[in-house]
Amino acid sequence: QVQLVESGGGSVQPGGSLRLSCTMSGNSFRINYMAWYRQAPGKERELVAHIFSEGSTDYLDSVKGRFTISRDNIRKTVYLQMNSLKPEDTAVYYCHVAPDFGLSGSWGQGTQVTVSS
Repeated sequence: QVQLVESGGGSVQPGGSLRLSCTMSGNSFRINYMAWYRQAPGKERELVAHIFSEGSTDYLDSVKGRFTISRDNIRKTVYLQMNSLKPEDTAVYYCHVAPDFGLSGSWGQGTQVTVSS
């Protein structure tokens, strides 16, 4: 079982930046897939960005060019650099890891991101 600890959320003004981190512990050697999801009040959880162990990435259209996902396999950490934040990015952000896309995995506890003037 893999445990996840997230950090880096907070409150920023529109146009600001935040970096989220998610660090794994436990039996993580089979983790190929790492992702960030978010869930805004009254909305379904959505995939924001994901990254595979070889480095390929993909993003939700609305965050392309503003968010960057990266991973440090030695530190067992996945990051989400969020720039040019907009009020519509306000949500609870969740880290998710799994052996591969679509397979069962682990979820972080969630970290709140609030973008407001």
